Amino acid sequence: MGPRTGRASILLCVVLAATLGGAATAGPLDFGRPFLAVDPYDEVAAMGRGMNVLGHDPVWTDPTQTRFQARHFRTIHNAGFSTVRIALHGLRHMDSDGKLDPAWLATLDSMVAAALQADLHVSLDLHYYDECDADVPGCAARIKAFWGQIAPRYQDASNGLMFELLNEPHGKLDAKTWNAMLPDVLTIVRATNPTRNVVVSPAGWGSIDQLKNLELPAGDRHIIVTVHYYWPMTFTHQGARWVSSTANLSGIRWGSTEERAKVATDFDSVKSWSEAQHRPIFLGEFGAYDRGGADIESRIRYDYTVARQAEAHGFAWAYWQFDSDFIAYDMTTDAWVTPVLYALVPPADTHSARNDLTVGTRRPALK
Repeated sequence: MGPRTGRASILLCVVLAATLGGAATAGPLDFGRPFLAVDPYDEVAAMGRGMNVLGHDPVWTDPTQTRFQARHFRTIHNAGFSTVRIALHGLRHMDSDGKLDPAWLATLDSMVAAALQADLHVSLDLHYYDECDADVPGCAARIKAFWGQIAPRYQDASNGLMFELLNEPHGKLDAKTWNAMLPDVLTIVRATNPTRNVVVSPAGWGSIDQLKNLELPAGDRHIIVTVHYYWPMTFTHQGARWVSSTANLSGIRWGSTEERAKVATDFDSVKSWSEAQHRPIFLGEFGAYDRGGADIESRIRYDYTVARQAEAHGFAWAYWQFDSDFIAYDMTTDAWVTPVLYALVPPADTHSARNDLTVGTRRPALK
């Protein structure tokens, strides 16, 4: 496809996105208080501690099989969290014309409404794994069509709702390609949400060392930058079958003085970039895999250290994740995994949470 044809295709996709967006907003929707523009730094301060939810729940294909229920939003809020990041595999729920499945949209409506009613901030994260590697232009068109439907649908929702344009761009969607795509995606969102806070990740899997390559429009100040932190992967992903380099690892511990100091140093670099660029930071994912070879003491020490360092550096954060794997909540017992919960949200009476890993047993699990 030549340059002229490619550009025409992109413009056609923008028109298509706007058209589909209008069709998707039929009927009144109630998503909380009226929208009020909020400074992104104030938004990040209010977001505080968060939880990733719903990424792999069967609710998206069959609501009768849902594991996560609307009441769990209140459970999350009551446990001390202020934000949920809803992982949406939206590109998988489009038809060949780029139109989102009405049933999928109805499920999303119900989840957004329930989360906002539970007094949570909500980041709608367009979750991407490898869909763009085979056809970047086609994928770009679908990303634009997605936001062309979602942005107008939620334009009247309260400022507690944010749009995360794309999770962990990577592979052929490299920094150059992602930076070139961003203005077009933002233009679609800003047509109906000119001052809503939008969450943007650097390419390279959202890694902190890729911040230097992220290019944002200088005039758009309603942007929150998100990064993910899983250093070192040999610890956090040991036994994870989807990562070939760590799938067979086991028994790797974490928590030495040097390892904890590295988290602080790494976040110092993020803070320096944030201050230089005047962009607030949302640590959108972190955690240690629960089904591999990591011992619980190391996992809890890791979760605690990363969460406290993020807070010390002024970042909002969201743990990966509520259910499925890396879990903070056990759906079989309908209760929090208390060591994980109290590493993330320490009990108010703890006097030595940095070292006392039994603190989670001091009060009953929250439901």
